[in-house]
Amino acid sequence: MAASTHTVTNQVPPLVGYDVFAADRALVEAVDRHLDPELLEEAREELSALGRTSGSAQVQEWGALANENPPKLRTHDRYGNRIDEVEFHPSWHRLLGKGVSAGLTSAWSRPGGHLRRAAGFVIWTQAEAGNGCPLSMTHAAVPALRTDPALAAEWEPRLTSTIYDQELRPAAQKAGVLFGMGMTEKQGGSDVRANTTEARPLAEDGTYALTGHKWFCSAPMSDGFLVLAQAPGGLTCFLVPRVLEDGTRNVFRIQRLKDKLGNRSNASSEVEFDGTWARRVGDEGRGVRTIIEMVAATRLDCVLGSASLMRQAVAQAIHHSTYREAFGGRLLDKPLMRNVLADLALESEAATTLAMRLAAAYDDGSEQERAFLRLAVPAAKYWVTKRCTPVAVEALECLGGNGYVEESGMPRLLRESPLNSIWEGAGNVQALDVLRALQREPGALDAYLREVGRARGADHRLDGAIKNLLTELADLDGIEARARRLVERIALVLQGSLLVRYAPPEVADAFCASRLGGDWGAAFGTLPHSLDLATVVERARPVS
Repeated sequence: MAASTHTVTNQVPPLVGYDVFAADRALVEAVDRHLDPELLEEAREELSALGRTSGSAQVQEWGALANENPPKLRTHDRYGNRIDEVEFHPSWHRLLGKGVSAGLTSAWSRPGGHLRRAAGFVIWTQAEAGNGCPLSMTHAAVPALRTDPALAAEWEPRLTSTIYDQELRPAAQKAGVLFGMGMTEKQGGSDVRANTTEARPLAEDGTYALTGHKWFCSAPMSDGFLVLAQAPGGLTCFLVPRVLEDGTRNVFRIQRLKDKLGNRSNASSEVEFDGTWARRVGDEGRGVRTIIEMVAATRLDCVLGSASLMRQAVAQAIHHSTYREAFGGRLLDKPLMRNVLADLALESEAATTLAMRLAAAYDDGSEQERAFLRLAVPAAKYWVTKRCTPVAVEALECLGGNGYVEESGMPRLLRESPLNSIWEGAGNVQALDVLRALQREPGALDAYLREVGRARGADHRLDGAIKNLLTELADLDGIEARARRLVERIALVLQGSLLVRYAPPEVADAFCASRLGGDWGAAFGTLPHSLDLATVVERARPVS
């Protein structure tokens, strides 16, 4: 009989077996607020079912296994034939299949589709963020393809299908397909106009042969890809199918998979085209304009992904503090820990509330909402994704040394946290995009000011922040050098206006006092002590 030196006590049970949707009050309220009442009951049932699945022990195990067993590249088969296939752990396929079947690629023609999908994306990627990339790319390909009605008619039903088919065969033989994207090249990075991949026209109208190297190509196991290449008429968007109609493999040479900091369950790759068959999407020379709607949709998914990660990090921190005791009582009840948790909860709720407002604007589709998105999406992408890493770090610290151990899951969240700030244009790209919107599209600023103006008069700190922002916008001197400061203020004012309108008074008061009123330190846990922080923390506690 083994000797026992002590009895294990004061350890926190795992956060498992719960409804990830129902436990997130900010997300539930956003769905209730923005969705058509006629769709609400069905959507709640759908999201709760997904939430219970995401919070189950089985799915959490799938996420851990997919992360621990990253994809492997097989360039050749046993006979020496070039196959360029990526092998994934079975848990990856289970996660991705469930995401597809849950409708996370089918927003564009479904009533309330963007809001429902956004909520589902926040719920599902808390189990493992890596499967979010192919879900996002497949979803976002639809608006780019719609520039060519014939292509859209052919491909959109497959892209929006809820059937996951992982086999590589002609798309016409599949009930559902996935898409990836390849824009970035070695010499250009974010400057895609410097791309050198060449597109040579073929005899059949609208078809080309591509030659070049893509430095980053997402989801290389997909059925098709939207890529940019230089045609005779300039930079153009193309659809590259993985398998041709006759069943032969298109020339799609995967040179290597990227060895990434995080997001390890997902394959990111370098690929070479060498006479690769492609179909033009849109007109020659208008590649950026054609693909920009795909980029905008994936940028929103970066906001959603960061909101998801922050929510999971905060939920884990509060859950731990609810059960862990130190110095004679629960960590949750210690004033200083409560301040830290409340501060983290504010950041998470502000991110979720903003992300869901953007998703609702996509569903609305009016000219005013489109103008609002033109400014709000890059501003939110800039700010929310940048807040993700400090939230993950502080949430990990709430678990102490336990949080630094892989078994806690917190290191996986931390490694994932910088990703969404980098994908689809890093911080400077987003800040400059906001400047372009301000300079070229006056309707975008009008729509933004109309949105934040709905909360005017409700909080003096918000009113002051709006006034200061208008002063900054009126001063164009050195505007590019201070673009990050300006975009930060744009995002914070928008978050504050939404919380003042929709969040409980305790949450809105704490956010405005700290983020807009200046009563805040340089680290989390520095909120004014006079605020009702216990209510803020309790609202964020993952109890369903």
